[in-house]
Amino acid sequence: MAGESEGPAIGIDLGTTYSCVAVWRNDIVEIIPNDQGNRVTPSYVAFNETERLIGDAAKNVVAFNPTNTVFDAKRLIGRRFHEPLVQKDLMLWPFKVISGSHDKPMIVVTYKGEEKQFAAEEISSMVLTKMKEIAEAYLGSTVKNAVITVPAYFNDSQRRATRDAGIISGFNVLRVIVEPTAAAIAYSLNQKISGEKNVLIFDLGGGTFDVSLLTMVKSTIKVKSTAGDSHLGGEDFDNIMVKYFVEEFKRKNKKDIRDNPRALRRLRTACERAKRNLSFMAHTTIGLDCLYNGIDFESKISRAKFEELNMALFEECIGHVEKCLNDAKMDKKSIHDVVLVGGSTRIPKVQQLLQNFFDGKELCKSIHPDEAVAYGAAVQAAVLTGHGNYEIKDLELWDVTPLSLGLCLVHDKMLVVVPRNTTVPTKKKTQVTTHYDDQTDGNLQVYEGERPRTSDNILLGSFVLSGIPPAPRGIPKINICFDIDADGILTVTAREKKTGKKNSITISNVKGMLSEDEIDRLLEEAERMKLDDEEHKKKFEEMNSLENYVYGTRAMIRKYPSKSLNPEAKKLEGKIKFAIKWLDEHTDEEACLYENMRKELESIWDPIIKKNHRLRLIAFGERFVWRFSVFEILCIIFEAWHVGIIDFQDINSQVNIIHY
Repeated sequence: MAGESEGPAIGIDLGTTYSCVAVWRNDIVEIIPNDQGNRVTPSYVAFNETERLIGDAAKNVVAFNPTNTVFDAKRLIGRRFHEPLVQKDLMLWPFKVISGSHDKPMIVVTYKGEEKQFAAEEISSMVLTKMKEIAEAYLGSTVKNAVITVPAYFNDSQRRATRDAGIISGFNVLRVIVEPTAAAIAYSLNQKISGEKNVLIFDLGGGTFDVSLLTMVKSTIKVKSTAGDSHLGGEDFDNIMVKYFVEEFKRKNKKDIRDNPRALRRLRTACERAKRNLSFMAHTTIGLDCLYNGIDFESKISRAKFEELNMALFEECIGHVEKCLNDAKMDKKSIHDVVLVGGSTRIPKVQQLLQNFFDGKELCKSIHPDEAVAYGAAVQAAVLTGHGNYEIKDLELWDVTPLSLGLCLVHDKMLVVVPRNTTVPTKKKTQVTTHYDDQTDGNLQVYEGERPRTSDNILLGSFVLSGIPPAPRGIPKINICFDIDADGILTVTAREKKTGKKNSITISNVKGMLSEDEIDRLLEEAERMKLDDEEHKKKFEEMNSLENYVYGTRAMIRKYPSKSLNPEAKKLEGKIKFAIKWLDEHTDEEACLYENMRKELESIWDPIIKKNHRLRLIAFGERFVWRFSVFEILCIIFEAWHVGIIDFQDINSQVNIIHY
């Protein structure tokens, strides 16, 4: 556990479409705005010939640079390239994804003229780095510790990959907690719960859907069951709308825009905007100039049509709610509150179906759907680092296993040892035997999933138990124990009953999917990219500084009569014209070149302007006040102070002359 001396710890909601960061400070949770003043930041990363953009800046260029702007990285994290869901997504993304080593999806972009490959963990780490920078700028201090949230229905590999992303971005990841539980923390603090309450968290975000049923008693939050889909959310509603309008465009114009990434991206952005509009409007219009081959596209869509297109997905969400209640063996009448979390819960039809399922029960909208998860993560971070006050210091979270855990038996059969929705910490035992006569060692493989065949589930790890005494098949008895602690660390132990021979494996979320060498390599790569970003920022600042100086100086030269200026000003005018032309032609030079040119201009102009101000101030001091208006006098004094000829005391003495 991190101590108080290590500084503030933050909570991050790493979302599919938007991310949010929060901190516990001064006994309250503060949602931290980004450099644009927005409280949520797009989970976008864009690459071009000169720089890397993250967040709002990346999303703003997506229409112009679709093949090199990456989004939805959360849908790839912890997955394999040939999974059906990944293959389905590939048809919708404008950027390229290929199969890397061990079937790992690798995102291909062009950056600074070179083709680069990035794993989903790296893209997510870039978003996390942006959230880290946002927090550090707001807090004015370095931030190392963080709690990061994941969907409740993320499997073990997806959770470990998320932790890896946090490590690559330079965080000490205190804990990875599930999003509905984080939202439940926000709800409990908001509602000031005194008695016992059964609360259902309905979390429908941009790319994932979770539903969790929790029991709350004061500062104790116990998850009873969870269900959901890590590949269901607002992005899927957008995809269906895009497909609908692609078909409409094809029907009207006999053209297929699916081979044009830029046109598809523009249409997707319009569909996302239309979806948001339909949450408070009965109908909306999509209008795009020169969408494809110079053809304009305009179409209307009603809320009723949008609901019809997506009804199957909406009903799927309600199906998961029913499954969650069944797993917890609870009746819907025993639920005290249904809490809405996630931006997609703003869709009226989703709210209506959910309310109808609960027989007209009023839905709880008291917590901010976009900020609740980050809010809860910040509270958990404060608890883990000892920064919390009396209100949260006794907070206890009792989570559940989202998927079943078990062993592979003969004929690819899955033996479930820990059923899904088992409260952790837990310890479950079972007994297995040998598969053939005189078997002396056994390879025990640990799997996660709900399918009856282990080949359809996820392999978490394996180990060998040796020294089994030779005997006919089925005679030796091997005791198996699955032990999961409060941090989600699973230890599987196998012991042969007769001899006492024993072996075990520990599968931990603390240890990610990447090896130490891979993480070190990615950390170095992240540091190099950070230095590139800083160099580009410095170059941009120097270029702006030169531009401001050039145009500001030109304006001052034009303001003064030529006879009142030093003859050197003629030389400066030529330099100014040259600098303006040079700036138009050189937008990507080294920072030092912009700086050197500015200093050269300053060496000519500063003596001229200072001498001119001295002459005017001398005349002013000798009470030739009649030559100037009061406004001109104030301008002269301010400009003289600005260029360093006089200080504040001089200003006071000069202003006194005005009264004369």
